[in-house]
Amino acid sequence: MHDERVFGFTTVRIVGPSMEPELRNGETYLARTRFRLRVGDVVVLRHPDRRELLTVKRLVRQEAGGWWVEGDNPESSSDSRQFGVVAPGLVVARILTRLSPLRR
Repeated sequence: MHDERVFGFTTVRIVGPSMEPELRNGETYLARTRFRLRVGDVVVLRHPDRRELLTVKRLVRQEAGGWWVEGDNPESSSDSRQFGVVAPGLVVARILTRLSPLRR
């Protein structure tokens, strides 16, 4: 995720297969840094065990202490099944729409 936030928006480039087939490796997305969260949202978050690492996951459910998150591709995803519930403060943006490529 780029640090250049303009009016509450930023861009996110997907690296890896954890969110395939919906979000694919190499695609770029527009994300909102001021947001309300709902189950089903795809978000950018700081990995609970490696805070310097940003990762993209889907909000599956809200639990005591935060959010249960999962990748859409369970065979290629490190998510709440490994690291547990994610504190709300670790969610940094909500994915809005794909910017590139324009068409698949």
